[in-house]
Amino acid sequence: MFDPTTQQPDGAAEEAGRLGRVRLSIVVPVFNEEDAVPLFVPAVQDALRGVEDIALEFVFVNDGSSDGTLKALLALRASTPEVCVIDLSRNFGKEAALTAGLEHSTGDIVVPMDIDLQDPPGLLPEMIERWRDGSDVVLARRTSRDADSALKRWSAAVFYRMHNLVSEPRIVENVGDFRLMDRAVVNVLRHLPESHRFMKGLFAWVGFPSATVDYERPVRSAGSSKFNGWRLWNLALEGVTSFTTAPLRIWTYIGGITALGSIAYGTYLILRTVIQGVVVPGYASVFVAVVFLGGLQLIGIGVLGEYLGRTYIESKGRPIYITRRKYPAARENETLQGLPRR
Repeated sequence: MFDPTTQQPDGAAEEAGRLGRVRLSIVVPVFNEEDAVPLFVPAVQDALRGVEDIALEFVFVNDGSSDGTLKALLALRASTPEVCVIDLSRNFGKEAALTAGLEHSTGDIVVPMDIDLQDPPGLLPEMIERWRDGSDVVLARRTSRDADSALKRWSAAVFYRMHNLVSEPRIVENVGDFRLMDRAVVNVLRHLPESHRFMKGLFAWVGFPSATVDYERPVRSAGSSKFNGWRLWNLALEGVTSFTTAPLRIWTYIGGITALGSIAYGTYLILRTVIQGVVVPGYASVFVAVVFLGGLQLIGIGVLGEYLGRTYIESKGRPIYITRRKYPAARENETLQGLPRR
């Protein structure tokens, strides 16, 4: 059991720390976003220009980009001393890259953000103010998704409703990775052992007192989304199977209902035969029944396989990501990272 209070000051010291000078880490996973890199840091700096007692740290995680993203990040680091770049050995996915950013962040408060500026930096001062008022987590909730396609809006609404129907804890609708977290929250997230991660679910699972600020999601500042339909579908599967066994339990009920239906139909056939005599049946109904029940069995085996496959992968104990190289902020020396990070 991990107790974050062993690494945190007592309540009075923590309250005093929130009112003093604090370090803010902005964690930014990037994949093929070279056009957006030059726009991000100035936008964040402008948004925080009037906020007192804030020291900034930018932690960019290059998730195996194949374009000029790493080159752009290193150029940004050369001109901005607050920038740290974590270069992963390949593309591990956004959930792993976000985990890497959280593990390398050093701030008293941490905010994961998308580099496309659809997570508006102008919301940061209000989020910091809510944190100073005592909330350990400040959620940024989208009031409008007009920048997304109709299909994406519909699929997102279906996912949130289905996930919250069968899973615990509930995920707040229209809240993504964009949120402010106290160091105590980040410390707990860093010690969670699973390698297959659905971060929105983990954020909700750890709990802590939270507040919510609303915003309208703007259009991307540059480039295009790297999440296609297949990736979103796999992410949805990860979210459901990581936080509930309801899909397995459902097949128990389906099997029971099917068995009861079969018993009822068998009873009907016996009574009809006793009353009307033997009737030569057709083959269509037999064929439909066999195919239908065979399909149900295959779907059930598929659901079981999803859980068994995740158990198999977790049992290997592989790291969530591997760091190829870390380019620390100007105050540190460059170090090669030869060991995988959990």
